[in-house]
Amino acid sequence: MVKIIMNGCNGHMGKTICDIVSKEKNCEIVAGIDIVESNATFPMFTNVNDCDMPADVIIDFSTATAVPSILNYAVSKKIPIVICTTGLSEETIKMIDDAASVIPVFRSANMSIGINIIANLLRKVVKILDDTNFDIEIIEKHHNQKIDAPSGTALLLADSMNETMNKKYEYVYDRSSVRQKREKKELGIHTLRGGTIVGEHSVIFAGNNEVLEFKHSASSKEIFAVGAVKAAQFIADKPCGKYDMQNLMD
Repeated sequence: MVKIIMNGCNGHMGKTICDIVSKEKNCEIVAGIDIVESNATFPMFTNVNDCDMPADVIIDFSTATAVPSILNYAVSKKIPIVICTTGLSEETIKMIDDAASVIPVFRSANMSIGINIIANLLRKVVKILDDTNFDIEIIEKHHNQKIDAPSGTALLLADSMNETMNKKYEYVYDRSSVRQKREKKELGIHTLRGGTIVGEHSVIFAGNNEVLEFKHSASSKEIFAVGAVKAAQFIADKPCGKYDMQNLMD
C-alpha cells in the first residue's frame, strides 16, 4: 500500500486526485496539506511542518510559491515527491535539482500520457525536418483563471524539440513589438486565455505548400490527476534522482 501526502488537497486538482486514490486498491491518502481547512476523511494540516504522518510519497499540486516549503519538508523527511505544479522560478527549479541528489523527485509540466506521447513524436519529427523549410509554432489555449503564460506544457513541448536540436531555436512570445520577417531559428509560442478551456496545445510545422499539425485537447482535468497518481506509485520505491513522464512510459 502506497501512503500519499497530498499537498494542495483542497484545490480542484487535489480533490480530483484524492477521489481517484480513494478508488485505488494499492494506495491511500494519509494526510492533506492546504491553507484552506476542510472536513477531510484524512488528517489535515495548514502548515506542512506540522504533518507527522508516515508516508511513502508526496504529491504536490499547489501553487508555485508553495513548492519550496513542501520540497524542504520532503528532503527533511526523506520522502519521494511528485511535483505537478507549473510556473516555477529558476530558484525553485534549482532546489528541485538539489533535492534529487537526496530523494527521488518526479517532475513534469504535464501529467497527461497523451501530451508526453506527442513530446516523444516531436523529438523524432524535428530531427527529420531539420534544415528543411518548415517553421515551428506552438499555440496553447487555457481557461481564463490560469495564471502562468505560456503554459508549462507549451514549454515542455518546445523544450523537447529544442533540446533534441542542441538548443538551436530561440523562443519568441510576441512579434507585435518589431516589424521584421520571421527568422528560421525562431520557435513561436502563443497564448490564448478564455472561458473554461481545460487545455489545448497545437504544434505546427509550416512549410512550403504543406502544414503538419500535432494537437492535444484535454476535456477534463482528470487526465492530469490520473497521471499524478501513476507517478506516485512509480516513484515510491525508486532511488534518489530526477524522474519524469518519459521514465514512467519507458
